[in-house]
Amino acid sequence: MSGIHFFSKHRTWEDWLGMLLGVLIVVSPWFPFSNHDVMDSERSTMILNTFVVGMLIFGLAQLEYVALQRWEEVGEIALGLWLIASPFIFGYSGDETLRIWHATLGGIVALLGALQLWQDWRLSDQELANHPQ
Repeated sequence: MSGIHFFSKHRTWEDWLGMLLGVLIVVSPWFPFSNHDVMDSERSTMILNTFVVGMLIFGLAQLEYVALQRWEEVGEIALGLWLIASPFIFGYSGDETLRIWHATLGGIVALLGALQLWQDWRLSDQELANHPQ
């Protein structure tokens, strides 16, 4: 029963985890076990997409740490789902390792955002403003 209470309050480690996930997403195209022998326009688009999504997730997690708002958590959920869909949208789903990494990282971001939104759903604006204290 104590495990349920552990996840019932938005804690700062969740924001730090969001920042870490953002950094991992940014560097994921260069993981050493990714299959990327060719540099073409599709790979450039994938790298740009991954960089933008990772930086946005990192920025939203920082905003949550400093000034918590519900829209930040909704944004994280949307970005996590976008990262899951990106291999199919940008045509790099053939790179199985990168597809699995992006699906995994995107799923974790979306689940973390959903957890945080659930935790903060009933809080007033004043309680949200006092989050890091």
